[in-house]
Amino acid sequence: MKGFKGMVVMLTAALVLVSFQAFAGPDHTEFVKGPFKKGQDVTKVCLECHEKQAADVMKTAHWKWEGTPNHVKGMEKSTKTFGKKNMINNFCTTVFPGPDGIAHESCSKCHAGYGWTRSKFDFNDKTRVDCLVCHAQKGNYARAGVGADVDTKAMEKGSMNLELAAQSVGKPSLKNCGVCHFYGGGGDAVKVPGLDSTLEAAPKEQDVHMAKKEKGGAGLLCQDCHKTKDHAIAGRSSQMAHYEAKVECTDCHSGAKAPHQKSKNKAILDKHTASVACQTCHIPTISRGQATKTMWNWSDVGKSIKAEEEFDRETFAKHKGTFKYNMNYVPTYAWYNGQIERYMLGDKIKDPSKPVNITKPAGDIKDKTAKIYPYKFYTGTQPMDSKFKYLNTFQQYKELWVNFDWEKALVNGAKSPEGLPYSGKYQFVKTQSWLSAGHEVAPKEQALQCGECHMGAKRMDWAALGYKGDPMQVGGRSVEKAAKKKKK
Repeated sequence: MKGFKGMVVMLTAALVLVSFQAFAGPDHTEFVKGPFKKGQDVTKVCLECHEKQAADVMKTAHWKWEGTPNHVKGMEKSTKTFGKKNMINNFCTTVFPGPDGIAHESCSKCHAGYGWTRSKFDFNDKTRVDCLVCHAQKGNYARAGVGADVDTKAMEKGSMNLELAAQSVGKPSLKNCGVCHFYGGGGDAVKVPGLDSTLEAAPKEQDVHMAKKEKGGAGLLCQDCHKTKDHAIAGRSSQMAHYEAKVECTDCHSGAKAPHQKSKNKAILDKHTASVACQTCHIPTISRGQATKTMWNWSDVGKSIKAEEEFDRETFAKHKGTFKYNMNYVPTYAWYNGQIERYMLGDKIKDPSKPVNITKPAGDIKDKTAKIYPYKFYTGTQPMDSKFKYLNTFQQYKELWVNFDWEKALVNGAKSPEGLPYSGKYQFVKTQSWLSAGHEVAPKEQALQCGECHMGAKRMDWAALGYKGDPMQVGGRSVEKAAKKKKK
């Protein structure tokens, strides 16, 4: 009997150890031995056990930087592929401009692989997969600012230990994902509203999901919402043409965990959810951790403008132009039905006197599949070819950012394989984007109350949303539809 009890104890201990390793990941100290001189050396060791995982990564948008445009209205059935690899935006504009796609040398520091420095890159080479950018937890692993590889200078200085980084692999932390996603658009908090480095130590008032438990938050990691299957990560970017799976609040908040169950206003709140997204009420203001960029005028590159400070950030850089910032401010609201209207590379601009919509949510008050969502409204200026009437592809890296010469930047920007021909004449046009505000969910006590949207409040532009007035007074879209049916 004692022997049996001993076996039970040993078996229980073994199960606990296995379950712990399944959650935290096994200690790789004994599996991974250096020294390593470059990132690919580490990947070759990873492949000894994780060849399938590398193959899975290479099928994803994080690796290919493109996919079928299932997010773009009117292009849902297209078999062509689009993504960061061959699209344009109104931040740094494109990743590929210049002779032989030289800008990859800098832009590809956020690619989940090693060595994509020119137009040609072997997307089938498993040794080029960067496992550590997502999984290293120690060793101060860092990518170089230029060269699409590990930061060898940091290694030489001793501030980065590549072997320790390789031995410390585990499930991704906020910092792992944030290496690229906090710094999108060229800097911390520049692009995506509410997604920046302050989330690593955020209080629950800033983000009730990502704030650590000791700060009152749920302590969630990115992958807790952005579910991953075979390394394909769920989530739709308001900038991107392709998504691999959707992320909805109802993925967690439904059934027994459905919202509003204990609210005295449950009936009216539930009625709102037919037209209003969860984020609209539960993200009352955006960019609460630090200021985000709201304007970028490329047309001011090379000028002599005195740089003022706005939220501790300079509003002018000679090589990039003028900027505006905002912090803890009310979003812009728009209808979204799960699709976006997207300016694609080479699209003709019909009226250059009007702002060009780079990305805009699709849907309107008449679309029963659409709901009102919060956005960062972002504006700017960038060059348009005066003859061909499309947004130019210009070489910023190692050209405009150094010489401030638009003519050379436009000529060289057309030389990459993905570049567009330049006629020799250009003009600046206004551009604008709606960037989805999906992070920084506030505690329920801070959710919007009736009087913050209705009864004379200025938060909602009801006319812009298609209403005749405050729907609390004139009725919602269901009332308007009923009135139209009666007239018929």
